[in-house]
Amino acid sequence: MAYVTAEAQREMLDALAAAAEDIGLALGALGDAYELLDETSADQLEDQLFGPVQAAYGRAKRTHAEFADRHGLPRHDFAAPPSGAPSHGVKGFLDLAVAAVERADAALAHLQDSMMPVEVGDADLRAGMAEVRRQLAEVSGRARAFLRRFGR
Repeated sequence: MAYVTAEAQREMLDALAAAAEDIGLALGALGDAYELLDETSADQLEDQLFGPVQAAYGRAKRTHAEFADRHGLPRHDFAAPPSGAPSHGVKGFLDLAVAAVERADAALAHLQDSMMPVEVGDADLRAGMAEVRRQLAEVSGRARAFLRRFGR
């Protein structure tokens, strides 16, 4: 059983790191979109999208690090996402961000629906994943609404 639990812990850690990487990609794409906007629109993007995604990214990385530390596993090194080409435009960057957020949320939902979080028996991990999903829950809808107001 210890081997199974250790293997499950590593799998959980890897899956959480992959979800956090996707959230980081979304954050990078939102930062790129921000640079293309006027001040008023940029402030709206920051409040409605960048802030929640940034909070989710921080929570995902913290959940990952704390889980790794509790179980004596190596932490993942999260690299800053590369900047995208300005030719993507605001809509392109928002589409990239939404796709990355949806991948991360789907991966976390899959983990939550599996028996793996129960198998590793870590309530803090489960709470962290739930909080990240809560922070990401409205990003797609807010991005669509932002684009409708923005007009592109």
